Amino acid sequence: MAIKLTKDVEKRLIASIKRFFAKTMEEEIGDLRTSLFLKYVLQEIGPCIYNQAVVDAQACMQNMVSEIDGTCYEPEFGYWKK
Repeated sequence: MAIKLTKDVEKRLIASIKRFFAKTMEEEIGDLRTSLFLKYVLQEIGPCIYNQAVVDAQACMQNMVSEIDGTCYEPEFGYWKK
């Protein structure tokens, strides 16, 4: 599944990458180089992060499902015990 960004998010990421290079690498990079770098990150690194997020979400959901009997349990035949 390809990672698709909105134009606004892409614009903000490009600005962030340019700022990172300026502050950290003390190098100014243009829009084209920044866009190519972002494309590389999304295609090469993004899927690893995305897949790990899916694994983490699955583990969280499985944990919540395994605890549902304790969370959503109501004792039976409790009327006469009052």
